[in-house]
Amino acid sequence: MELDFYKKAFDAVELRRWSNEDGSIHVAEMSIDGAMFHFHEEKPEAGIFNPERHHGVTTTIGLMVGDVDSIMARAVAAGARETSRAQDYDYGYRQGEIIDPLGHRWIIEMVI
Repeated sequence: MELDFYKKAFDAVELRRWSNEDGSIHVAEMSIDGAMFHFHEEKPEAGIFNPERHHGVTTTIGLMVGDVDSIMARAVAAGARETSRAQDYDYGYRQGEIIDPLGHRWIIEMVI
């Protein structure tokens, strides 16, 4: 599992890691701006797949930030693919979308 992207793009901090016997990551506990989350390895026997394997996603992760444009630029520099440029919306958010190197879709957003 490539965690460096999250560290470079979002200043994520790896808090803990549990490894499988083969050295792969079972679970990585990370934090973005104090919000803790877990990453799990792809595990087809348990129905956990890389989104790219199925040519799509089932979940979009929304990340509220202070500066959408700078975080989007950092994410792209770290290896993300921009799928929607940052723009202001009439419902009061500025947001853009990326797909990270593992195939997960993120909406990077802020209240304007």
